[in-house]
Amino acid sequence: MPLPATMVEAAAALRAGRYTATTLVERSLEAIARHDGATHAFIRIDAESARAAARVADHERARGIDRGPLHGLPISLKDLIDVAGQPTTAGSRVCADRVATADAPITARLRQAGAVLIGKTNLHEFALGTTSEDSAFGPILHPADHTRSAGGSSGGSAVAVATGMGLASVGTDTGGSIRIPAAVCGVVGLKPSRGEVPVEGVVPLSATFDHVGPLARSVQDAAWLWSVLAARPIHTVHHADFRNLRLGLLGGYFAHPVDGVVATAFARACDRLRSAGAHITDFTVASAPAITEAYVNVVLPEGAAWHAPWLDSRSGDYSPTVHGRLISGRHISAVDYLRARATCERLRQEMDELLSTVDALILPTLPIVAPVSDQTDVTIDGVEIPVRTAMLKHTQLFNMTGHPAITLPLETTGLPAGFQLVGRLGATSRLLDIAAACETVCPFPR
Repeated sequence: MPLPATMVEAAAALRAGRYTATTLVERSLEAIARHDGATHAFIRIDAESARAAARVADHERARGIDRGPLHGLPISLKDLIDVAGQPTTAGSRVCADRVATADAPITARLRQAGAVLIGKTNLHEFALGTTSEDSAFGPILHPADHTRSAGGSSGGSAVAVATGMGLASVGTDTGGSIRIPAAVCGVVGLKPSRGEVPVEGVVPLSATFDHVGPLARSVQDAAWLWSVLAARPIHTVHHADFRNLRLGLLGGYFAHPVDGVVATAFARACDRLRSAGAHITDFTVASAPAITEAYVNVVLPEGAAWHAPWLDSRSGDYSPTVHGRLISGRHISAVDYLRARATCERLRQEMDELLSTVDALILPTLPIVAPVSDQTDVTIDGVEIPVRTAMLKHTQLFNMTGHPAITLPLETTGLPAGFQLVGRLGATSRLLDIAAACETVCPFPR
């Protein structure tokens, strides 16, 4: 039997006795055997531990113990997240021998919920990149086209979900690192509201912008996983009523440049939402031109500070690009850092003001589809910009402001694209309800 398409389907099959947790793990391991060699999605595969955990889950279920919807489901973790007794490599030779002494809080929560941890996924080294090309464990390649990037930095997690190498994954997002690879690979990716999911026991990039969240195959799957990560009651999505749904379409900075394939698919989705009854109003973000500089001036100094013990003594163990970015963080002044933090606060206020008049904001998750591996620049609408800039352009703002954001897979004529929704601070559950409604009317493929 194949692996069920979603966690919802798998949980129903387990409860009905059509599957066992052991079967789900074996199907996941078979998918890993088929896909991992070509995509480099995993750094560590815990086959025997996963089989043992699955047997425990099956025995518990046979005794009437039900730990919730994740009980017995195989899930992977980005290798920034501590699992007791295992290395947390962060995709780097620098941390290859760094063994975690305890589970991260989110790891402990997943175990308590009965999830089966199947392995640790590959990533762009230290999460400082959008393409997942710089990793001590090999570049992560797109599941549909191995000449292209899988996005980053949670590229391995997105590939694992897209190819059935487990039913879901947990990634991190500092400037888009969940949403970028999720959009590129055609799955759902959620960056929760700031502070909802603990980041302790997770190798940091930027303490100010880091978030942890799920990558999954449906909005309900993401809602289940978010509930466990955030230690909240399991959230069952309630589809928002389109007759009263108000959406704000972000234009200006976010409307140009956008690749024609992405623009066409996104416009088609908006048309379907309007036909379903949603009210869509155009908005712009006045301070948008300040986003990129402010983002860099916070992330790089914070990253350089955490890496200070190794940047000089172990420079050769970093990939040159990642090392160079971290070193550049030393040259950003305290004045520029503080100005950037003030810019973030101004942007947060602007976002709050926009969201006071609508239920959610919408925009393409990325202005491009998956770039070719090693491609440094991309031309969009006649404008040439760095690939990294293009991939961060529509996502990094919401790390700076802390608002929850989710990407849904958007149907195109070729490679996947993403449809991004942004909600009010502290209202991730409401955003999930809105996204679930959108999932029912837009051409979001599975």
